[in-house]
Amino acid sequence: MATVNALDDLDQRVTGCRACPRLVAWREEVALVRRAAFRDQEYWGRPVPGFGPPDAALALVGLAPAAHGANRTGRMFTGDRSGDVLYAALHAVGLASQPTAVSIDDGLALRGVRITAPVKCAPPANKPSVEERDNCRPWLVEELALLRPTLRSVVVLGAFGWQALVPILSSFWAVPVPRPRFGHGVRYDLAALDGGPGLSVFGCYHVSQQNTFTGRLTPAMVEEVLTAAKVAAGL
Repeated sequence: MATVNALDDLDQRVTGCRACPRLVAWREEVALVRRAAFRDQEYWGRPVPGFGPPDAALALVGLAPAAHGANRTGRMFTGDRSGDVLYAALHAVGLASQPTAVSIDDGLALRGVRITAPVKCAPPANKPSVEERDNCRPWLVEELALLRPTLRSVVVLGAFGWQALVPILSSFWAVPVPRPRFGHGVRYDLAALDGGPGLSVFGCYHVSQQNTFTGRLTPAMVEEVLTAAKVAAGL
């Protein structure tokens, strides 16, 4: 398993990254101007590291921090509508200590799960560029390397996260050619390249308002994928 110190070191280095000028400018502008509802709050305004224990058996991979969610609170999927759906589902299937996530010090704990993203900074219009995604890739590679001893399943939220993650997985697991395609509810079981345990990869529509408000993605659909991934992870 990864040591707490190793992941803490990674997370600290992530928060100091300034590799993408457009993202640095945007995240800091948002933190300065703020949304009216949060005007009295001090925004995080930096890259957002992963969240969860160092011996996680299940990883959740999203897209990027939300401008007034994680970019405000400093924790993945915390303080926005997407997080409301995700953490309620995690709690419903026994993977989170509570169904809500409002601040970094709200007492929320994850059980065997680590949440991360291929892009660590909030992007304008929630759309990172390919260059920004690639600049950020080494962070996710290192995070997965640290989790490798215990990681048994991954849930990828949305096509962007899928496209970013699958090439990285090929460093540790045997990814088929052509590469697996994203879809809600898909599952791919990958054999390990080092002779160790394999990895089960699950696709889930992103918990964005665009999906949840239109009914394309329901809480029951999220819980179904999480339950399957939980079983695959042995949790």
